[in-house]
Amino acid sequence: MNPFLDTDRPIFQQIAEQVEDDIINGLVQEGERVPSTNEFAAHYQINPATAAKGINQLVEKGILFKKRGIGMFVADGAKSKLVHQRKEQFFEAYILPLKSEAQKLNISVSDLKEMLEKGGGANER
Repeated sequence: MNPFLDTDRPIFQQIAEQVEDDIINGLVQEGERVPSTNEFAAHYQINPATAAKGINQLVEKGILFKKRGIGMFVADGAKSKLVHQRKEQFFEAYILPLKSEAQKLNISVSDLKEMLEKGGGANER
């Protein structure tokens, strides 16, 4: 098994997430070509069909599009679509449970804000 891949999650899902992360982080711009399924397969030493499954998920979501005979490219608006999707996932995975636990512990919104500010971070606004 490839040391770059997580054995606890499906490989195709990890490939899709890697492409998404590259788009969100600006490593691949809208309109640019992404590696082919064969390139992913060779890099990770996996079956091309597995790589294709991850790439096809992104095509179905409108993140990538195919130029016949040339390859897969990042669709216009892909980054904003992905950021919106990830914010929704963040809200459901972290904010809702945080709010629920804060209510149990009788922590106010202002206390939560203070805790967040105390935590600091590189991306503070």
